[in-house]
Amino acid sequence: MAGRRRALAIPLLLLGFLLLVHVPSAACVLLNAETRCARAAPQSFIGINYGDVADNLPPPASTARLLKSTTIGKVRLYRTDPAVVSAFAGTGISLLLGASNGDIPNFASSPSAAAAWVASHLPSSSSPAINGISVGNEVLFADDATLAAQLVPALQNVYDALPPNSSIKVSTVNAMDVLASSDPPSSGAFKPALAAALDPLLAFLSKTGSPFLVNPYPYFAYQDDPRPDTLAFCLFQPNAGRPDAGSGLTYTSMFDAQVDAVRAALDAKGYKDVEIVVAETGWPHSGGTDEAGASVENARAFVSGLVSHLRSMVGTPRMPGKSVDTYLFAVYDEDLKPGKASEKSFGLFQTTLTETYPTGLMRNGTTGLAPAPAPTLAQKVPPASPPPATPQVTPTPPGAAAAAPSRHTRSAAESSRAVSALNLLASLGFIMALLV
Repeated sequence: MAGRRRALAIPLLLLGFLLLVHVPSAACVLLNAETRCARAAPQSFIGINYGDVADNLPPPASTARLLKSTTIGKVRLYRTDPAVVSAFAGTGISLLLGASNGDIPNFASSPSAAAAWVASHLPSSSSPAINGISVGNEVLFADDATLAAQLVPALQNVYDALPPNSSIKVSTVNAMDVLASSDPPSSGAFKPALAAALDPLLAFLSKTGSPFLVNPYPYFAYQDDPRPDTLAFCLFQPNAGRPDAGSGLTYTSMFDAQVDAVRAALDAKGYKDVEIVVAETGWPHSGGTDEAGASVENARAFVSGLVSHLRSMVGTPRMPGKSVDTYLFAVYDEDLKPGKASEKSFGLFQTTLTETYPTGLMRNGTTGLAPAPAPTLAQKVPPASPPPATPQVTPTPPGAAAAAPSRHTRSAAESSRAVSALNLLASLGFIMALLV
């Protein structure tokens, strides 16, 4: 009898030990097979833009620490400040470095200038990892029309200056305006007037294995068609879907439709091998009275819906089974940006290092690195005459629809209860082992 008790006690003790050691992993299994664990690793297909057109930003080291507390795996820089690059060392976050439009003439005319830029901007160590270099932003629509012809020579000289056997990709960021048509997505085609600049660019990307970087913004599509059903289509909310007669596919989100229109345009040019990377996409959390849909509720619905969509790995109707690498716009609001009010209001985080609204990006159910500040929207003095109501779509409650962004999230309280239950189970295992 004593031998049988000892034989039973050993597996019970082992069970209790394993539960105590692996409670976080077990909690993830019990919570939901689709729910990411609170300690999830960064996700390489989710990135964010780190702009600096502002006078109130936290130090780069604080921003790097903030983003390390999220599941963001990549950061795009517009200006490659060595201090910013070094701040991301040891974070596990890779960087997409940026060279400005103003650098293009120098890079194009002087291989040594391109080599000097690469030598001075690539980190001397392997951390942080550099996944790419973006030369210029929306160059084909720049005020200086001469830049388009100089773009590919500049890209080539930067590419040639990379270290031997480098995996760093060299590309440039394009606006959605490069398309002559995008609706339906299967009709996607580049503007013929841009062929002189686009054809050499696409050939370079194909030859070097570099991606086509593009900026699709469902928010601006909604601005052009501000109907309620368009808003739901843009915010990943339940909708009737939009069939594409040309492909036989049905679309339930504007993001997928825009990305697939670019895919169709690349395919039509014969560049099926060139991958797409979304260099910017986002939704403003506030804007002027003439900017329909710019609100905290809609920004939250778009970003959390997009994050859930990317994590699902469903892909797009034309490119199923893989999420397109996507850089959200942006880390912070940029108060010095020109243009409409919304241009300053795309920040996912406040300068206090807390979320502007829940995004689903934080790892441990937190809202940032510091206690959330008191709400400030209610403290604003209301205008003399109320502005027109901003169309909004409230995020769908959990379980209401497969596309609802909440299907990938679970509250911190629920996580805590699951972990507590597992701790209790582990303790019972020890007690039972002692009794037998």
